[in-house]
Amino acid sequence: MLREFRTFLLRGNLVDLAVAVVVGVAFQAVVTALVADLVTPIIAAVIGRPSFSSLVFTIHHATFRYGLFVNALLSFAVVAAVVFFLVVSPVNALMSRARRRPPDDPTTQRCPECLGTIPVGARRRAFCTAVLVVAPA
Repeated sequence: MLREFRTFLLRGNLVDLAVAVVVGVAFQAVVTALVADLVTPIIAAVIGRPSFSSLVFTIHHATFRYGLFVNALLSFAVVAAVVFFLVVSPVNALMSRARRRPPDDPTTQRCPECLGTIPVGARRRAFCTAVLVVAPA
């Protein structure tokens, strides 16, 4: 079951994208409620205002309601943090485990001059003509 779940996570097709959008919309509602009902009151308790949504200022009879912007900014920060710590970091860890370096080929070596791949027993590189020291067998 875990192998099947990993395959689901790592393939990219339209069904996965649709599922992500639906889950994202539901997740956005949860995070908005979290920010509006928990985070904002905690920050407001420290600052002394019960709600950011009522924060406004006026310049030449024009009213700027920046409190709703503060709420939206907090929502964005919480969503970004949750997505990073609960989605991006675990997926990066899974991908780094899955990305394994292939074993070195024992029949080849690197040319010290041009860094090309050459057979182990070669005495001279064909392209850069570097003379190679062959280790005794």
